[in-house]
Amino acid sequence: MTTSAPSPHASPEPDDVPAELLAYRKTIDNIDAALIHMLAERFRCTQKVGELKARTKLPPADPEREARQIARLRQLADESGLDPDFSEKFLTFVVREVIRHHTAIAREHD
Repeated sequence: MTTSAPSPHASPEPDDVPAELLAYRKTIDNIDAALIHMLAERFRCTQKVGELKARTKLPPADPEREARQIARLRQLADESGLDPDFSEKFLTFVVREVIRHHTAIAREHD
């Protein structure tokens, strides 16, 4: 019998896991994959924004826009039944990464 590397799409599960739990986990795995794909697309777009900002000499960060985005996403989170504090922490983390990328791009254009 040969063993193969785990698939990036699904984790192997023990035989004694209830079917209902397996179904929930499959849904969670699908959502996690979608989140990764959406984050990758978001970062492809923000990379282009960073390049545009560097070419036009705009600063890497835009605190006013970031504040508006946090307020908007906190409201969306609340309306969706998600903890607004969690959504703010998540967005703040993502925005910090974007600014880090934009800063690096700006240095390349100097």
